[in-house]
Amino acid sequence: MYSALADPTRRQMLDVLRGGEQPAMALVRQFPQLSRPAVLKHLGVLREAGLVTQRPQGRERLYRLNPAGLREVDDWLAHYRLFWTTALARLEAHLEETHDY
Repeated sequence: MYSALADPTRRQMLDVLRGGEQPAMALVRQFPQLSRPAVLKHLGVLREAGLVTQRPQGRERLYRLNPAGLREVDDWLAHYRLFWTTALARLEAHLEETHDY
């Protein structure tokens, strides 16, 4: 999953899919710098990583963000959020001690 997220284009695709389900061809149009096969390959990587789901609708494939797929990343980042929260609280306390507001 982390290798799927390492690519900036795939992260952009996830950002687009945050807005809702999209047909594959709509995603192809949103990434004009990429060929159709390249977009479909990126979508396949995201699907295999569990970050998006795909469903057929007629001849089209619709892609949707799978938030559950990001849960592992969120759990991993939670440890670092605690670090930053603690560090920022110490900084705030230091600033309050050294400066009058």
